[in-house]
Amino acid sequence: MSTKPARVPLVSLSWTDHVTGHQGYLVIDRLVRGVSSGGLRMRKGCTLDEVAGLARGMTMKEALHYDPQGRYIPLGGAKGGIDCDPQDPEAYGVLVRYLRVMRPYIENCWTTGEDLGLTQATVEAAAAEAGLSTTIQAVYPLLDDERTARRRLADAFAIKVDGIGLDELVGGCGVAEAVLAGLDRAGAAYEETRVALQGFGTMGGSAARFLSLAGLKIVAVADAKGTVANPAGLDVENLLAARDEYGAVDRSALAPSDTELPGSAWLSTDAEVLVPAAVSYAVDTVNQAQITARWVVEAANMPVLPEAEERLAARGITVMPDVVVNSCTNAWWWWTLFGDIGADADEAFAHVRRSMRALIERMLARAETDGISPRAAAHAIVDDRLPAIAERFGWYGV
Repeated sequence: MSTKPARVPLVSLSWTDHVTGHQGYLVIDRLVRGVSSGGLRMRKGCTLDEVAGLARGMTMKEALHYDPQGRYIPLGGAKGGIDCDPQDPEAYGVLVRYLRVMRPYIENCWTTGEDLGLTQATVEAAAAEAGLSTTIQAVYPLLDDERTARRRLADAFAIKVDGIGLDELVGGCGVAEAVLAGLDRAGAAYEETRVALQGFGTMGGSAARFLSLAGLKIVAVADAKGTVANPAGLDVENLLAARDEYGAVDRSALAPSDTELPGSAWLSTDAEVLVPAAVSYAVDTVNQAQITARWVVEAANMPVLPEAEERLAARGITVMPDVVVNSCTNAWWWWTLFGDIGADADEAFAHVRRSMRALIERMLARAETDGISPRAAAHAIVDDRLPAIAERFGWYGV
């Protein structure tokens, strides 16, 4: 059996909704034991190329968390996408019909869940209407004790930490730990580090919370309404309490010293760390010139265009790649389901922090040793691991 990774996706599908004309996509980049993993996003302008890139990223995220001694065995990478504004009145119906069409894949080889534009609750409700019992059933045959594993994951999803679901916090915990690991390696003090974020939803909001708790100063947050800024530091907990379901902050809750700026102002904020945590392709070859931060930490998927990253690197700005930084949401699902951790918030956060710190240290050390970018270093680590995974587990299962 050849262990060389495929140069093209195993499966690439385009779908047109017969009711509205909206298009949807599914890309399965790779299988491990016959199963792949990757969320389903909904946004206006979503493309097949975008979904293919995200699917490749999922293959990498799975491989990066491969622990030969762990119970969680990495899956292949996949992604779904729907070209529709999630706030469109027709969006939910489009989602249900998409899931009906993709049902055979979800039942057999694609595990999925929330991503940009969709909450887990919305995906689960639509899946039920589409005739699916769950969106992760393809992984069940790989479990030692399905009933216990499903109960453990359900219990974990029911956990609230200060009123916020554990499932909404683990990804942001990983992003924050990536920032902290980078600061520690550079010898930078937390209390002297300012952070600006684009996006204040699940990932951006929880990342802001953990960074603030660590002593960093959150000086700007951008949402759909614009940018809220305060050089002295924003009250993160107050802003979190004032969010709507899409991550937009109620401006009536702002402190007197907070200021409202245009949406793009987060890019040029006087800060050491920028965290794009919203949309893909947020930083391009033009607007990258506004960035003066030392680090750009990708909490969103593909927020920095490759050409923009090259220009940032030329100016001494380090981009920490999404495939590492935002990988812990996916990994937490599987650590919990396979039984590496229990349904416990403290255990989850400790495992996320330990795993992310080890990944960041390995990536940055490889980058320094080989004289390459952190992204290239992450790719090199994946290239080392994929053949070992394929050799041990195979692509298609039995």
